[in-house]
Amino acid sequence: MKQFFKFVLATFVGIILSAIIIILVIMGMIAAASGDKSVQVDANSILHISIKYPIAERTANNPLANLSFLGLDGDKSIGLKDILANIKKAKTDDNIKGIFLDESYMLSGQATTEEIRNALIDFKKSGKFIVAYAEVYTKGFYYLASVADKVYINPRGIFEFDGFSSQITFLKGAMDKLGIEAQVIKVGTFKSAVEPLVLTKMSDANRLQVTSYLGSLYDHFLTGIGKSRGVNKDSLFNYANEMRIQQPEDALKYKLVDGLKYKDELIDELKHRLNVKAKDDINSVEISDYAKSDDDNDKEVSSNRIAVVYASGDIASGDGDDNSIGSETISKALRKVRLDKKVKAVVLRVNSPGGSSLASDVIWREVMLTHKVKPIIVSMGDYAASGGYYISCAADSIFAQPNTITGSIGIFAVLPNMQKLFNDKLGVTFDGVKTGQYADLGNTSRPLTLAERAILQNEINRGYDDFTKAVANGRHKTQAYINSIGQGRVWTGAQAIQNGLVDRLGNIDDAIASAAKKAKIKDYKLIAYPEQKSVLNKLSESVSVQMKTKILKSELGENYGVYEQIKNVTAMMRTPLARMEYDVVVK
Repeated sequence: MKQFFKFVLATFVGIILSAIIIILVIMGMIAAASGDKSVQVDANSILHISIKYPIAERTANNPLANLSFLGLDGDKSIGLKDILANIKKAKTDDNIKGIFLDESYMLSGQATTEEIRNALIDFKKSGKFIVAYAEVYTKGFYYLASVADKVYINPRGIFEFDGFSSQITFLKGAMDKLGIEAQVIKVGTFKSAVEPLVLTKMSDANRLQVTSYLGSLYDHFLTGIGKSRGVNKDSLFNYANEMRIQQPEDALKYKLVDGLKYKDELIDELKHRLNVKAKDDINSVEISDYAKSDDDNDKEVSSNRIAVVYASGDIASGDGDDNSIGSETISKALRKVRLDKKVKAVVLRVNSPGGSSLASDVIWREVMLTHKVKPIIVSMGDYAASGGYYISCAADSIFAQPNTITGSIGIFAVLPNMQKLFNDKLGVTFDGVKTGQYADLGNTSRPLTLAERAILQNEINRGYDDFTKAVANGRHKTQAYINSIGQGRVWTGAQAIQNGLVDRLGNIDDAIASAAKKAKIKDYKLIAYPEQKSVLNKLSESVSVQMKTKILKSELGENYGVYEQIKNVTAMMRTPLARMEYDVVVK
């Protein structure tokens, strides 16, 4: 027995010592990674931009981003805020002579690409060069690269230029096989988020709206490229429609690229532009390493503040994180800036497809209260739809990009009926007692009764009435008019300008300038909310999430994507939602 306790004690001590060593190693890594991240930019350098990751609104507060530990890779991404700031800084940095746009995947939405593209257009006003190169030009990266002075492609490369498409995955057939019925309660002819659960193809209404906003996005895409490349928009449409560009030589023939080059030839051109000898290396700095821009506003000693509140991701009750909007977190941030006398105006940066209607209403209330005491301007990112629009509509004014996805004013709920799954597939039955007729309302082991469905429909109707009333009051329209452009219909920013859901086209800087003008201030300092979590909190969350993801991916393999989709569908079956149809993926 003594030997047993000695063994247990030795094991326990070993675990403690190992934990201490791991903690010390992590603290050392944090200390090393948390040092001055600025880099020395040599004279006669180029800024190298290669974006192969989804772009968040803000760079994560993660000093271990470029390190790997225990088999977990750091998040090496840089947020949109810092990308734009670094391009702006490079414009006036005498050490930066130009920008090299390298092959990028552009995994984020089109409005994010638009903001980066506009920053590059502004950069060109400095007279410095931009050169773009890729072995594979996706439509997203080519849209970005088309602003470059010179666009090159590998002679054996791939050039995608065949129009836009958007595809929806329908799950009804699979659910029928499983014996699961999706019981849908909704308001809105165009509120098609539930269609994958109840149909096997798009409804006529959904096809109409997708055709409309996809056409708007494509028109803006072609217009931008045509202006940058000096090619007629109708010609570009025909090139894509007739699939004329199949080889790199075709892209050159139709003036969409300036030359076919291998990487070594591209490097030679960059050396020539920089007057660097053939035997010498090019001085370059990565966009993620480039010293963060010191905003002119940050140099001001004025006590005036403009608060930028970032609301990014799905909307849910409780606390959120960098990738989700928690009603409690955003509400606290809005209350804090509303009560802070130094804060003269607020910019609410919204990048969300929506989520919980209740959580959206909680945030809307704080926006409305803020509007009563100081200017609050909304800047829309890739999405500000459904709940994302709900939390925006009470602002003084709304800015969006032409290719922002917005609108989708509608409410829905889904309650699964799994009676056939339990009874017929699994042989499981249920029985019980209740003290009230509706005590088990929401029971998934049986179908809804007509009376129960009427109760739920009344709740959804009330939510839609609240939603349209809030929009009508915020946009100074009649509720009948909002209902006519609502019904769950999705619009682009360009379309929303026409129907009154958006005030102006512009980026976050335009929204900040508008906020300052509205507050009648010229000198101010920008402050960002919510405050990002501490390094240790971020580390523990990152480790747990990555470990979980790695385990699931290793077990499920190629079926991991199906798991993600089922998880999202399950989430829809919990509470009334103000969420757009699905994440719009344009290919």
